[in-house]
Amino acid sequence: MAVLVSVLAFLMTLAGGLAAMRVRDKRHLVLGLAGGLMLGVVAFDLIPESLALSRARPFGVPAPMIGFAVGFLLLHVVEQSVAVHRAHEGEYAPHVHVHAHGHGHGHGTGGAGLLAAFALVGHSLVDGLSIGLGFQSGTQTGAFVALAVVTHDFADGFNTFTAASLGGRNSRSALAVLVADAAAPVAGAALTLIGTVPESVLGPYLGLFAGVLLYLSAAEILPEAHSGHPRVMTLCATGLGLVVVVFSVGLAG
Repeated sequence: MAVLVSVLAFLMTLAGGLAAMRVRDKRHLVLGLAGGLMLGVVAFDLIPESLALSRARPFGVPAPMIGFAVGFLLLHVVEQSVAVHRAHEGEYAPHVHVHAHGHGHGHGTGGAGLLAAFALVGHSLVDGLSIGLGFQSGTQTGAFVALAVVTHDFADGFNTFTAASLGGRNSRSALAVLVADAAAPVAGAALTLIGTVPESVLGPYLGLFAGVLLYLSAAEILPEAHSGHPRVMTLCATGLGLVVVVFSVGLAG
């Protein structure tokens, strides 16, 4: 099941990359919806599920919440340590970093863009692992983890192609990196078929993944969505994402 679902991530990543070549004017609405879906998955599914799976309380703190804080901080530290934040001109007030939500212009950006693109490939491999581990903890959790991954993979595909194209790099090279990024979730999900993970480990892991998703949503996706565009429609798209997750959780429960 996890491998089959990960094929959706493959297709969504490719769709995002193709959109980067053709469609830009509605990207803020797509990212706004993605941010709302990711926030809803964190608040209404991942954190409750992780707390239900793990009763461990090191230092009196639930282990999944320690994982949550570590996941959020880990992504922040990695992003800062890579030190490829750059300001560029453009419609979305872009920036290039480890998750590459930018459209760089200017000199010296090609190497940083390629680094960011390959970082996204590694990130997508972890996404596939997350889908597989999510399904190991339960079908509902796996489905919502997959929803989060598939949702933000559109932005990942968009940004992978954009970053790989920086510095005048030809489209063929950028497409090759995009295909690698799209295939990475399938490979990650397949790796989880080798064995299972105990619930005592799954709880903290889902907490850590929730922290990563919250960082992506709050610090990356939503600021990018609101940059340089009318905010009312983007806010509505984000709210719609939250409502979709709330009703999905309610129906599944």
